[in-house]
Amino acid sequence: MSETNNGRRFCLVLIKPSHYDDDGYVIQWFRSAIPSNSLAVLYGLARECAAQRILGDDVEIEIHAFDETNTHLSIKRISSLIERAGAGMVMLVGVQSNQFPRALDIARPLRERGITVAVGGFHVSGTIAMLKERDPQVKRAEEMGVSLFAGEAEGRLDAVLRDAWEGKLRPLYNFMNDLPGLEGAAMPLLPAERVMRTAGANTSFDAGRGCPYQCSFCTIINVQGRKSRYRSPDDIEQIVRANYAQGIKRFFITDDNFARNKDWEAILDRLIILREEERLPINFIIQVDTLCHKLPNFIEKAARAGVKRVFIGLENINPQNLLGAKKQQNKITEYRRMLLAWKAAHVLTYCGYILGFPNDTPEAILHDIRVIQKELPVDLLEFFYLTPLPGSEDHRRLHEAGTEMDADLNRYDLNHAVTGHAHMSRKEWEQVYRDAWETYYTPEHIETVLRRAMATGVSPGKALFLIVWFKGCIGIEKIHPLEGGFLRLKFRRTRRPELPREPALLFYPKYLFETLGKQFNWISLYLRLRLIYLKLKRDPHRFEYTDLALTPVTDDETESRELFQSEVAQAYVGRIQRLRKMREGQAV
Repeated sequence: MSETNNGRRFCLVLIKPSHYDDDGYVIQWFRSAIPSNSLAVLYGLARECAAQRILGDDVEIEIHAFDETNTHLSIKRISSLIERAGAGMVMLVGVQSNQFPRALDIARPLRERGITVAVGGFHVSGTIAMLKERDPQVKRAEEMGVSLFAGEAEGRLDAVLRDAWEGKLRPLYNFMNDLPGLEGAAMPLLPAERVMRTAGANTSFDAGRGCPYQCSFCTIINVQGRKSRYRSPDDIEQIVRANYAQGIKRFFITDDNFARNKDWEAILDRLIILREEERLPINFIIQVDTLCHKLPNFIEKAARAGVKRVFIGLENINPQNLLGAKKQQNKITEYRRMLLAWKAAHVLTYCGYILGFPNDTPEAILHDIRVIQKELPVDLLEFFYLTPLPGSEDHRRLHEAGTEMDADLNRYDLNHAVTGHAHMSRKEWEQVYRDAWETYYTPEHIETVLRRAMATGVSPGKALFLIVWFKGCIGIEKIHPLEGGFLRLKFRRTRRPELPREPALLFYPKYLFETLGKQFNWISLYLRLRLIYLKLKRDPHRFEYTDLALTPVTDDETESRELFQSEVAQAYVGRIQRLRKMREGQAV
């Protein structure tokens, strides 16, 4: 043990890094949108280590947690926290590929001051799991003396903290082949003052990890594994109660597919009791697959448990694209039935849609979006570039083939094109990405979405808020809605090191006028869409509205709906019908 470790305090600083915008400034907000589950998990585990006195009965573990999307980091202040304690370390947690350059820029000055730093998250874990050699950026971290952590920290954090306390931190902790169980593990938790920095005071937790599917663009299956692991219903109740005790009532369950949790019904039943018997005003956002409606009572119980919004990985309506991405569980013949089931439960849906599959062209993409507008009762659609994320099968395949990919990890945020395309130039791909947002969020279709919400009992006010959010983030902030927030913050000294620091006399007036201009545009956008909302709200026949997307599913619609009229769609439908007849014959 070094001399500095003779004190009675060990300071652990947990940081969830943000990443840089196209101008090189850290993306930060007065109130950010999505809470970090990784930060909550590590904070909960650290609290458990502190309570168990894992460094000795006479050593206090002091824990600080910062989410850079809503907190300006001071390297000097972070260093002084550890220096005053006499011992400690900084952990950069949950670091995704697009956040890795920023993580290194945080780590560098800390290491120069002699602060111990470790980094973990999807980029470290994914590249170690999928690449034969060390990723160049991960190698840079090693060269800086940053310790790497691959895998999950349940049951392992205590060993890391002991090593740091004794000055024996290893260069690499690799637990990728030994993923822990979750039942009974320390609960994900963030202090209320941290949660209050998110818009709507949302917090997050995971009810399970891992996924049995094999989507080629996904990193989750290679980082969290294909074998699903779960927290128990008792664990979930404990998490909800602990947060409710500190005034937190809104939750994002971060499981990639909550519908595949083997205990989904027991969990929802427990939440229903909390809402209906104990009258706790809690609500949830969940993520599910496109087959969740086939689980008896799933959607009905989700709504009763307080699910107000659901994210669905629709991904595409072209069966050939879905097959190529190994997304065979997405069946376009079930899309309408699934979306109408959520509508009947008065739950708002927002769906992810990927642009840039090998068969995509600008014309095909925009045609398919118009079909969705007309025939699928989706509330919000959010678009992503098909991105070979490090840790995915797509990335490994391109890497091993020597295919050119963007060297700047900061751009791997699903909001930038980072590789070539067979049928589109980079310029065409970027243009159709912008056109996709403009095509879906026209005033006419926004009115349609609000009409459908009013007619089906989905909150039109919440739909309006999210439409403003999505449209404004892309059009005004030039940032994907998932990275959006309220009131953009910029700090002159935290620009990317490779870009010049702007003079104060230029930066501050520009930032002021930019902020004022953006707020004017936000208010103008809201008022324009609010007028549409008020017009519809005054319509005495608003509850009687219907259209092609809202009509009940019929057996013959594969013959009449445009969704099924392309050659690949008809071939897919034919295959589905043949399989159905074979199953019916076997049943007889």
